[in-house]
Amino acid sequence: MIVVVGAGRIGGALHQRDPDQFALVDRHHGWELLEAEPGSPILLAVRNDDLLAVLERVPARRRADLVIAQNGMLRPWLREHGLTQVTRGLLFMAVPTRGAAIEPGGESPFFGPHAEAMVRAFTRVGLPAAVVSAQDFAGIELEKLIWNCAFGLCCEAFNCDVGTVVLDHAQQLRALVAELLAVGGPALDVELEPLVDRLCAYSRSIPSYQGAVKEWPWRNGWFVLTARERGVATPTHDRLLAAVGRS
Repeated sequence: MIVVVGAGRIGGALHQRDPDQFALVDRHHGWELLEAEPGSPILLAVRNDDLLAVLERVPARRRADLVIAQNGMLRPWLREHGLTQVTRGLLFMAVPTRGAAIEPGGESPFFGPHAEAMVRAFTRVGLPAAVVSAQDFAGIELEKLIWNCAFGLCCEAFNCDVGTVVLDHAQQLRALVAELLAVGGPALDVELEPLVDRLCAYSRSIPSYQGAVKEWPWRNGWFVLTARERGVATPTHDRLLAAVGRS
């Protein structure tokens, strides 16, 4: 059994898909499940900004069982809180609204102590998943982060959906992706060429989606901070951020 903390769209949909496989903990109920003996996964399905509040309610002896699957650059936060050895995952699925069924996407990658258990649980309920190495996960993590940051920023700056970004703003998109890769690649020690073509192919599969700049410290803000620390120039990123009132 997987204990899922968070009754939002993802947590609720997993529980709905198989209540016996995915036990749900919400704000007020189910926390006693975390008092069980260590050894089974605890999937955190909460917003990034809620991670610390949830972590404080997890017994210290169960923290090694955590599965962190949020989008964004979580590595600095994980280092700060001594969680570098927990299981990591990325969820390639969609839940359009709270209470809706899961729409499976590509394989959700997992690595770490509970990776195999998570993959078994997901595949058992028809959700594609795979165990990957730490290095492969870093590449997937960075690619997803760059897609979120580049297309979110372009959508907001040009007031359009991702399909229009690909069609009408390709030159600026390519420059932006190249800048973000120049920051993130060395920081995570990964190479992702040719990245922009894959990002555009994915965007063409969901052309009406319109992103935005959000979760600043976990997304675009991380690129701004890391670029400054490493002395990497990101003029396209800086200019588009200024255009939407962010810096």
